[in-house]
Amino acid sequence: MEKRTFLKTGLFLGIAAATSSFLESCKNAAKSAASGTVAPTLPPPKLRRTTPFELPKLTYDTTALEPHIDKMTMEIHHGRHHQAYVNNLNDAVKNTVYNDYELDDIIARITPADADNKIRNNAGGHWNHTFFWQIMTPGGGGTPTGQLATAINTQFGSFDKFKEDFNNAAKGVFGSGWAWVCVGKDKGLFITSTPNQDNPLMLSIVKQTGTPILGLDVWEHAYYLKYQNKRPDYVAAFWNVINWKEVAMRFDKAMF
Repeated sequence: MEKRTFLKTGLFLGIAAATSSFLESCKNAAKSAASGTVAPTLPPPKLRRTTPFELPKLTYDTTALEPHIDKMTMEIHHGRHHQAYVNNLNDAVKNTVYNDYELDDIIARITPADADNKIRNNAGGHWNHTFFWQIMTPGGGGTPTGQLATAINTQFGSFDKFKEDFNNAAKGVFGSGWAWVCVGKDKGLFITSTPNQDNPLMLSIVKQTGTPILGLDVWEHAYYLKYQNKRPDYVAAFWNVINWKEVAMRFDKAMF
């Protein structure tokens, strides 16, 4: 191929790719407007993914959170449920604008109209669970310190009140979902909950957006083997495995 022909071909391909992405954004915006939500204006994705999504490895053994979270629950929750979200997400993004997007870019851009929610549910499931494993640790629990502790006391009055509000959010989720502690746009902390695999980073989905620093999975698969229908007992046990060092790191990052 001659150099000039090669350059012209590359130019046309680049324009075609940019046009395709622009048209897809317009289409999603139109769908969002029709559904009553307004898609936020976002910059182009910063990264492009070249490999399929993969199940992240745990940094601790599946027995390490016992007696609060049992080995069998961890094995099924991580190895089967989370793996299913990964597999389904890889299938769902094929032949879509999200095919080579990183997970955070997908989460920020999905709309209620996306592929009958397959992308929404499985991207959320992958992101939420990856986050969940990281904010738990063997020998965790206790109370936070430093700037995070100060922020909690300022926003909620005391750690006990913060804990009570979070417990109520987790217990109050009807059916399946998550409870979250987030840093808002005003840099204040807030507690919220989302259904299914939604999370506060889904800008076109949730009413109150923010950066999660703590979250609890209250789907039955997260606790039913050990706690059966006693969700409040599972919520209480969660405080014994929280990785406050990780939570504080996420808090500090969200504040800048």
